[in-house]
Amino acid sequence: MTMRILKALSALLDYPTADLQSALPEIRAMIASDLKPSQKTAAALDKMAADLGDSDLIELQERYTSLFDRGRSVALHLYEHVHGDSRDRGSAMVALMELYHRHGFALDSSELPDYLPLLLEFLSQIDPQEARGILRDAAPIFALLRDRLDKRQSVYAAVPAALLALADAAAVAAPVRPPEEDDDSFEALDRAWDEAAVTFGPENDPHRTSGGGCGKASAWVQAINTPSPR
Repeated sequence: MTMRILKALSALLDYPTADLQSALPEIRAMIASDLKPSQKTAAALDKMAADLGDSDLIELQERYTSLFDRGRSVALHLYEHVHGDSRDRGSAMVALMELYHRHGFALDSSELPDYLPLLLEFLSQIDPQEARGILRDAAPIFALLRDRLDKRQSVYAAVPAALLALADAAAVAAPVRPPEEDDDSFEALDRAWDEAAVTFGPENDPHRTSGGGCGKASAWVQAINTPSPR
C-alpha cells in the first residue's frame, strides 16, 4: 500500500475548501501515479477530483453539508454506524484515542477521533501492514458507505471504494440492508445492524493467520486497540 494515497483520500473526503481545490492538480497526479494497478479505482477518484475542481466552492460546500451533515446513514463518523448513540461509543472513542496516542499522533482537530478523514490521515503515517489491517477491520463500514453513496449517485462513493481496494477487500459486501431513504435515525441504523451477524475480526481476513474475533462491529474496537506485532 502507498501510504501517501491515504493522505490524498483524507483530503478528498474532508470538507471542501479553497485550499483543497488548489491542491487538486497535485492530488490527481498522485492518484495517477500511485493507483496504476487499480485503473477503475483511479478513474473514479480522478472523476471525483475533477468534479471538486470544476464546482463552485459555495455550491460544493452546500452539497457536502447536505450529504454528510444532515443525516446519519452516510455519516463520516464511523462509530455512528457501529454504536449509534449508545454508551459503547464512548469506550470505543477512548480505545481509538489510545491507539493514536501510542503512535504519537496528537489530535489538533475539533473533530472526534472516529472521523474518517482524520483516521486516514493517521493511517498514512503508521506502518503499512498495521494500516492495512485496520482498513480490513473497517471494510464492512466502507462497503456500507460505498453502497449508500452509490445509491445517491455521489462522486464521494469513489473514496470508500478505493479504501476497499487498498485493503484488498473490494469484494466485501455491505453488512446490512440500508435503511429507508428518509430514515437516518439511530434506531434505523441499530435495526439494520441487528439484522446481520457482522464480525470485523481476524477470522474474516484471509491474510491473517492468528487471533480471534468477537461479535458484530465491536470487534473492530478491540482490533485497533491491540498493538500489531513488529
